Amino acid sequence: MNEKKKVLIIGAGPAGLTAAFELLKSEKDYDVTILEESSDIGGISRTVKHNGNRMDIGGHRFFSKDDRVMEWWRSLMPLQGAQALDDKLLGREKPIEAGGPDPKNEDRVILIRERVSRIYYLKKFFDYPVSMKLQTIKNMGLLRTAKAGFSYMKSAVIKKNEDSLENFYINRFGKVLYGMFFEKYTQKLWGRHPSEISADWGAQRVKGLSILAVLKDMFSKAFGSKDSKNVETSLIEQFWYPKLGPGQLWETAAQEVQSMGGSIRFNTPVRKIHLDGGRVKSVTTESGEEIFADEFISTMPLKDLVEGMDASAVPENAAYIAKNLPYRDFITVGLLVNKLNLKNETGKKTLGNIVPDCWIYVQEPDVKLGRIQIFNNWSPYMLQKPENQVWIGLEYFCDEGDEHWNMSEKEFTDFAAAELAGMDVINSASDVLDSHRERVKKAYPAYFDTYSRIDELTSWLDGIGNLFCIGRNGQHRYNNMDHSMATAFEAVKNINSGSTDKENIWNVNTEKEYHEEKSN
Repeated sequence: MNEKKKVLIIGAGPAGLTAAFELLKSEKDYDVTILEESSDIGGISRTVKHNGNRMDIGGHRFFSKDDRVMEWWRSLMPLQGAQALDDKLLGREKPIEAGGPDPKNEDRVILIRERVSRIYYLKKFFDYPVSMKLQTIKNMGLLRTAKAGFSYMKSAVIKKNEDSLENFYINRFGKVLYGMFFEKYTQKLWGRHPSEISADWGAQRVKGLSILAVLKDMFSKAFGSKDSKNVETSLIEQFWYPKLGPGQLWETAAQEVQSMGGSIRFNTPVRKIHLDGGRVKSVTTESGEEIFADEFISTMPLKDLVEGMDASAVPENAAYIAKNLPYRDFITVGLLVNKLNLKNETGKKTLGNIVPDCWIYVQEPDVKLGRIQIFNNWSPYMLQKPENQVWIGLEYFCDEGDEHWNMSEKEFTDFAAAELAGMDVINSASDVLDSHRERVKKAYPAYFDTYSRIDELTSWLDGIGNLFCIGRNGQHRYNNMDHSMATAFEAVKNINSGSTDKENIWNVNTEKEYHEEKSN
């Protein structure tokens, strides 16, 4: 008998788990091991459990224009309509435990949810993406609306050189709308002014979104035409969401990987990557264990991957680029309250008649808060008492080691609650019934500093025949889950065929059909 080919995967996030699953279900016989540095499944797509309630780290809509991805999700967990579950929830006699699935797996379903995301600016709600309707004009005022209109018309005629994210936005929305809805938020997100950030970020995240796209979408809806395949992803009105949060799906995927014979080793960070003859020979874990394999799939940050390689084997330019690749870190605070001061004036029905938003983008310039997640609206099963309590996530973008990162949990929770009260979203910090903080390192690969030379780095990495870099951090790309999964599909295809050409992997999320929104 031929010995199984050994494949070592670094990271148990969406990309790593997808690669493991696809390898194990393929016709070829593989020995697959995943090394995960934490004790959790799902990476930044994990779901955190706290006192019977659940937190989604960053918010994850399950939607893709890649049919392979949609079918992959559906194969793991069946779909169930949102209304049926909401009705069941309202009529139940005993609260459903939010801490985990029941033994019969009745909780292992995907909900179909309504997408509502709005911008909170000047203590008023604006649609996101910004829509051209009467309420928008009323919120902006006639003078500001007129200025925005003339500004947009100017941008339609006089195009700026797209050498920065700032010019990317101005070309699509005009300088006035850019200043209102993109400039300050982008600076809050990245800690850099948009003029310092590569336009590549916009090309990946909002490339198809513009005033024209918004108007086109409005007209198609007005005449009853809906085609999710041909509408910008930021304008999609429905999405899938696992009943108990995104981590539930990835925990299910991990169970499937293990049932097919794959191994997942937790709390096993990789610290060294050993090269020999233009190939990866082995890796060494934090405990000092050396692990050999035939093929290596990495989802770890490119910075850490290259810095873990033998210095003598890495060209000087590649080492410099990797060392100086920038990242943005992330803090989210879950707050449990009885109610919000925000009135539901949308006409949409919700449990407890709270505002229907999944996300609220905070554009107020005098607060550090970036977004508010309302977990009730992602899935009412994310909390124990959705009828009379609201469980929200406050999202902050920061740098590891800065003043906010270094705050104690109580200090940061008090700070976050005070900002929320200052925005009149709650009355005071005393409204908070429970809280929990999560800090995430390297949550967002950034598009400045040595990012402009990343092609030099990836070109050298591609020469390492048995190394496949996939996923958000594995490619230093601001990918969504579906893009990360697609890179895994392509890597497995190459391993199965014996191809060492990585172009198909890097080409994921470069076609115009992929679009997304500000942050995820």
